[in-house]
Amino acid sequence: MSAKDIIEQIKALPLDQRAQVTKFVIESDDSWVPEEFKQGMADIAAGRVVDLDTALNEPHPVGQ
Repeated sequence: MSAKDIIEQIKALPLDQRAQVTKFVIESDDSWVPEEFKQGMADIAAGRVVDLDTALNEPHPVGQ
């Protein structure tokens, strides 16, 4: 079965069942999420963040 066949079968489903398929795909495959976003989320989870106001308004030594 090809991707085209699967897409046609999904199109033929009632809306509520298409929503279930979409939810499954989004939760099962994150290949559509950019790697930079995944890294940013990992940084946030690890506490490697700076408040935006602090980053924009406090002086930072150059080269550190």
